[in-house]
Amino acid sequence: METGNMNTSSTPNKGKSQLPLQEKLLQRRNSKENLDRFIPNRSAMDFDYANYMLTGKENPNPSTSASPSREAYRKQLAETFNMNRTRILAFKNKPPNPVEAIPSDFSSHQLKSAKPRRHIPQTSEKTLDAPDIIDDYYLNLLDWGSSNVLSIALGHTVYLWDASDGATSELVTIDDECGPVTTVKWAPDGRHIAVGLNNSEVQLWDSTSNRLLRTLKGGHRARVGAMDWNNHILTTGGMDGQIFNNDVRVRSHIVETYTGHDQEVCGLKWSASGQQLASGGNDNVLQIWDRSMAASNAPTQWLHRLEEHTAAVKALAWCPFQSNLLASGGGAGDRCIKFWNTHTGACVNSVDTGSQVCALLWNKNERELLSSHGFTHNQLTLWKYPSMVKMAELTGHTSRVLYMAQSPDGCTVASAAGDETLRFWNVFGTPEVASKPAQKTNSVPFAHLNRIR
Repeated sequence: METGNMNTSSTPNKGKSQLPLQEKLLQRRNSKENLDRFIPNRSAMDFDYANYMLTGKENPNPSTSASPSREAYRKQLAETFNMNRTRILAFKNKPPNPVEAIPSDFSSHQLKSAKPRRHIPQTSEKTLDAPDIIDDYYLNLLDWGSSNVLSIALGHTVYLWDASDGATSELVTIDDECGPVTTVKWAPDGRHIAVGLNNSEVQLWDSTSNRLLRTLKGGHRARVGAMDWNNHILTTGGMDGQIFNNDVRVRSHIVETYTGHDQEVCGLKWSASGQQLASGGNDNVLQIWDRSMAASNAPTQWLHRLEEHTAAVKALAWCPFQSNLLASGGGAGDRCIKFWNTHTGACVNSVDTGSQVCALLWNKNERELLSSHGFTHNQLTLWKYPSMVKMAELTGHTSRVLYMAQSPDGCTVASAAGDETLRFWNVFGTPEVASKPAQKTNSVPFAHLNRIR
């Protein structure tokens, strides 16, 4: 860190401060006070009384006595001028207020509206070893559930980490003929988790009892690489280009079909309202589907078919503060983040990031967007929305950052990359203190874990 040029001379400096600006402000204030004079109002003065008070005092020499006529004159003057008065000069008008360099109302408004700038750490809070993670752009192998448990698929095995107490466990290891695991997704309750497999099946697990509840099969004809929940509906997208809505409560689980992609579906995201579904595929197409248009006995027609991207569309994120705003990211041949009005289908903005866009996450508390990237820098970039000015670039991964997940409080982000590392970033700040006491947690997620095995 650089230091300032300090004056080490022994010459005394009267009242010298390390901050000259403060000293200048104090000098200006004192000089102004010295120049302020209040001129008495002559119309309010009584010059006769003033003359009497200055010249009519009793003789300090007791040996000298006044004549009777002089004493009578003094008493008459005292009655006339009201000897109870003690003030000679009268200031009838209130002196003007001093002129301020900055109006007080303006400065107080500035102080109230000015928000302290948040510190964004440039390095990860924690780095864990994640061996055997599959380096495949089209898969989704990382998710963080509402119960504060993170799931990650490493090869054929799904692991769970409880961020509250640091406990780690193995959920399931898939047989070679069914695996590897191609996607994981927590249900909204934070207890049940869906595991998509290379053989086109989807398993539903109870994470508290490590029990397989059911297997969804008979829909897809190839691996399932993308999933998302909408209450009790699990939406799955496969390499066959098909998208199915699965009602996990009933035996015949496929209740709706979305047909429109020609190649693998690699991105699926439901809006917060559960009314619109965004899907991205290796055919460079982004499609918006409306739940109200879904039909159980025929393929559903898309609401918007958006073909502006020039590479695979995997990264999708619905805006938390504007329900009809969707962000999408394109692959290595596109490198763009695009923003869409899903009511009209219009592209409202497009930013060339310079590298493959692998994942997108919105800040839940501020108007910010986080993107993870592949070649050539393998970085995470924090953008200010809507200006899309870069706020920070987080580096550390040595291979493309394929997967990102956000903690339930919205502040910590976990990223996993082809370099077989899992990193935690305190990129979105510190959560606000709730009115009720929060459950005790570790300051750093999974602080005492050294290796994912």
